Amino acid sequence: MTYNTVKIGSLDVERSLYVLVNEEIAPETGVDPAEFWQTLESLVRELGPKNAELLDKRDDLQRRIDQWLGEGRNRSTAEQKSFLEDIGYLVREGDDFSVAVEGVDDEISTIAGPQLVVPVDNSRYALNAANARWGSLYDATYGTDVITEERGCRRTSRYNPVRGAKVIAFGRDFLDRAAPLAIGSHHFAVKYSTENGRLAVVMGDGTRSGLGRAEQFVGYTGDPENPDKVLLRNNHLHIEIGIGERDYIGKADLASVHDIQLESAITTIMDCEDSVSAVDAEDKVRVYRNWLGLMMGTLSSSFEKDGRVVERVLEPNREYIDPAGGALSLSGRSLMLVRNVGLHMYTDAVTLDGEPIPEGFLDIMVTALAARHDMLGHGRFSNSRSGQMYVVKPKLHGPEEVSATVELFGRVEDALGMQPNSIKIGIMDEERRTTVNLKECIRAARERVIFINTGFLDRTGDEIHTDMEAGAMMPKEDMKMAPWLMAYEDWNVDVGLECGLPGVAQIGKGMWPAPDRMAAMVEAKVNHPRAGANTAWVPSPTAATLHALHYHEVNVSNRQRELDSRTRARLDDILTIPLLGDRKLDARGIQKELDNNVQGILGYVVRWVGQGVGCSKVPDINDVGLMEDRATLRISSQHIANWLRHGVVSEEQVMETMKGMAHVVDQQNAGDPAYSDMSPGFDDSVEFQAAIDLVFKGREVPNGYTEPVLHARRREMKARSL
Repeated sequence: MTYNTVKIGSLDVERSLYVLVNEEIAPETGVDPAEFWQTLESLVRELGPKNAELLDKRDDLQRRIDQWLGEGRNRSTAEQKSFLEDIGYLVREGDDFSVAVEGVDDEISTIAGPQLVVPVDNSRYALNAANARWGSLYDATYGTDVITEERGCRRTSRYNPVRGAKVIAFGRDFLDRAAPLAIGSHHFAVKYSTENGRLAVVMGDGTRSGLGRAEQFVGYTGDPENPDKVLLRNNHLHIEIGIGERDYIGKADLASVHDIQLESAITTIMDCEDSVSAVDAEDKVRVYRNWLGLMMGTLSSSFEKDGRVVERVLEPNREYIDPAGGALSLSGRSLMLVRNVGLHMYTDAVTLDGEPIPEGFLDIMVTALAARHDMLGHGRFSNSRSGQMYVVKPKLHGPEEVSATVELFGRVEDALGMQPNSIKIGIMDEERRTTVNLKECIRAARERVIFINTGFLDRTGDEIHTDMEAGAMMPKEDMKMAPWLMAYEDWNVDVGLECGLPGVAQIGKGMWPAPDRMAAMVEAKVNHPRAGANTAWVPSPTAATLHALHYHEVNVSNRQRELDSRTRARLDDILTIPLLGDRKLDARGIQKELDNNVQGILGYVVRWVGQGVGCSKVPDINDVGLMEDRATLRISSQHIANWLRHGVVSEEQVMETMKGMAHVVDQQNAGDPAYSDMSPGFDDSVEFQAAIDLVFKGREVPNGYTEPVLHARRREMKARSL
């Protein structure tokens, strides 16, 4: 791709990126643009070779594992562990320690609650996520399957009072659990007021009550005798009861309650990585400009809804009167973290001596410079009240790569005038070499780490690729209950507790993928806080509000203290490869698994490559909408590549399935005017060819990552439109 570039030192910088940094981001940060670019050049020259060495080490370790597994597939776990130690894949654990992280915001250190991940290149989605700090429990239940449609409770375009009554009852049930009254029930309340700094509740029979725990009342708005809002707190999370007869819900309610608002998405990861399709300078400029707008509080998005133009901006703080009559201000926005790309990504938006530079170097320099505005108080709102920047770093392989990232962050702090250790790091535990060395990974970032998490898709994709030569893998659904995965989920929590993360950092769990199946989510996802996780990913603001219910039900701090005494999960279990073994799959079962994998790949690729959409709700083979990003492709493509390698399926069968599923995906997207059919012109379909590459090149692509194929094919698609 040919760029219009600016020469600065030995760097060639794409002009629009150069202008963005020099004219929009750098002003008022105290950082001279020329020094910014000089620092970037120095980082690439001095740390770039180390980045390349780390990637070479990944490849070398994989070659040695492939050879070892290929020589004898019936290796015992003890033999595997010894081999991994010998080649330096598995490192020796050091003495026990506790992290020493300072200055962390309460949203990470203290408040347990849901976390959103959103593509930062989409301004509307980014604003929706940032504003999802608060959500209506009434809306979340009325509009989803949490309330069934039986007995007249159907969701209709106009308000259905029968369904509304069920929603109100659900809300009162929640209040009785989260903030019970000393006497009686919220169901029978006819009036809420304040008396002498306490909440007073009048029942229908005239009985007066307060809260069972008076300290749960923390604020109100309006007249103390007839407040507009009552603010409660449970497990560090706020609950706002809206009162008034301004609409039909309030008029029909005995206590004039028209809504219950919950503190919902406590944190949001603004993503520059898996959920975005950013393949060139044009795309990166959009990513960085939106992040700057979030840090400055100036980002806006206009769109048409119900025949009128709506402009979305960041929500202001919410103001209350505390029980003593003083002012109380709560953030109206989720605390924002930013996810940079991994070590393996390179970009030609900036080149050094004509060669692409590590994209992560560019990401941290630009996103940190933008975050300086928040640290210096230049924005309309404050993101981090303690002056920190939170960077989630994906796809790190082991403690050496964590150490290299810590060194990079320190160099950036020095160059941009930041306080030492003010760039915090979230370590995504999604690669096998990080999992088995997690304690040492945390040690390498002990003064910065504010986040570890688990994720089924990427972690399983890496598991398959790492042990590709061991044999055929079991079906994906079976892996969810395999010993290695269960141990991995517990191990992440256990090691986090051992290293002193409670009260300092987040221990997170993965995504609920089905945004239209909220009843199932409410039933299942309570297991995340029960497992000791103080955050977990959700697919939408509505899901965040519903998942918040679980953090009222489970006091995660108490649960972590209970779990702290258990024995750590077994490394032997984690190293148990999820092989099919002697189990025989019938032809129908094999084809079903293949259909599911292929349809998922094609359904995602057509939007990523064809339309530049990095994350969206994609219908699966049963037309169930699933939120998907690149991790979906990684596991599905690696699974097919594994079955091809071991003869479970043939190339002809895979190609036949791809062509059949392409027709299915075309039909599923028939209503999209921007969509281009893959069939019958398979040879001319860039999207279809991308899917073929993902599968048939799955073994040879480092670590099974999808980015090399996706980026090349997306750039090809963009070139066609010029």
